Amino acid sequence: MSHVSRGKRLGSGFRRAWAAVVVSGLGDGLRLVSLPLLAAQLTDDPVRTAMVSLAEQLPWLLLGPVAGALADRFDRRRIMAVVDSGRAVVAGSLALAVAAHVVSIPALAVFAFLLGCGFVLHGGAWSGLVPTLVPPEGRASANARLHMGALTSNTLIGTPLGSVVFAVSAALPFGLDAVSFGLAALLVMTLSGDFRPRAAGGPKPTAALLRRDTVEGVRWLWRHRQLRRLCLVTGLCNLVGVGVISVLVLYARNTLGMSGFGYSLLLAGSALGAVAGAAVTPRMVRWAGPGRLLRLALVGGALSVVATGAAPGGLAAGCGIAVYGAVNAVWNVTVLTQRQSLVPNVLLGRVTVAYQMVTGCASALGAATGGLVAHSFGLRAPFLTGGVLLLVAALISPRLAAGSPRSTGSPSDARPGARDAQASVEPPA
Repeated sequence: MSHVSRGKRLGSGFRRAWAAVVVSGLGDGLRLVSLPLLAAQLTDDPVRTAMVSLAEQLPWLLLGPVAGALADRFDRRRIMAVVDSGRAVVAGSLALAVAAHVVSIPALAVFAFLLGCGFVLHGGAWSGLVPTLVPPEGRASANARLHMGALTSNTLIGTPLGSVVFAVSAALPFGLDAVSFGLAALLVMTLSGDFRPRAAGGPKPTAALLRRDTVEGVRWLWRHRQLRRLCLVTGLCNLVGVGVISVLVLYARNTLGMSGFGYSLLLAGSALGAVAGAAVTPRMVRWAGPGRLLRLALVGGALSVVATGAAPGGLAAGCGIAVYGAVNAVWNVTVLTQRQSLVPNVLLGRVTVAYQMVTGCASALGAATGGLVAHSFGLRAPFLTGGVLLLVAALISPRLAAGSPRSTGSPSDARPGARDAQASVEPPA
């Protein structure tokens, strides 16, 4: 089936959502490379550099439960538009601070924290968008296309461009990021349809009701054995990935002798691998089944992280991180499709954010641990340690996906009335 016919099958609403992701991703890519470069200009201390990454992950601890409950009570499209507008203001303020030369590591951490808050709130609402716009049989393809679009604009185009723009003006990448958030908000608001969960009616949301909804999402996730396993292993993957990324800019500069542009090429290499990985994921799921594919991704991630950390130069490190990007994309697309299939739509916001709370906390721990390990044992140590952890996870992990190896059905959709069920639906033990 051609690319065009696949796009038509997914619908015009999905295409506009895809455009919003691509536009926002380009701005994120500019910031993704510029923020570490700016931090590296301000300090050579891996701990202080990692503090910026840590601040960006902390909102999962504070806002995670609320984000999911709000997404399951209010119009998800409106939440996304409001949050993106707020992120535009924050990114614009960061651009002004950099232009005025009043920025510092603590200030960068504050801005990273605020942008992280927006990411958490946006993610809770976004979780239900694909199931609303795309039927179950098209979700693997839709998730793959979203992942590919985001990676292409974010890391493949945005990061090399960001290093060039940063060299021209340190404030400009953050200003462009603000513009991209504003455009994404406008695109989201053009989506037509009902983006309120079917269980959103009833009593007006109160603090007590939101707390109840939050607890229900956490309980549902914990009682669902398959999702619980996926969540814990994904948390470990995030711990390793963020731990590596938090010191990558110093590793590239101080160990590999690369410039800022060389560092951006490493990120672009990761994105190139990720685009390729996302593109082949639907076919690989059909070939190997989700469970086997996820375990293969863990092994591939372990080997590629070690190869990146042991690389003698930039080219070898770029090859290693490209493979890591590919297997990471395979993992993410497969896990996301599994989660959308297993969780009823009326619970998807709460369960997704409960899931992301665990993985986000692991990311925060990874940022802190990566800096400390690098400070104590050298800049190669986080890569080697992370590879060992992923390999151990691959060896001890039980079956990671639901259904038979070649099953493409949706367990939650198979239950009569699952998508219309009220929020008290019970997960399988």
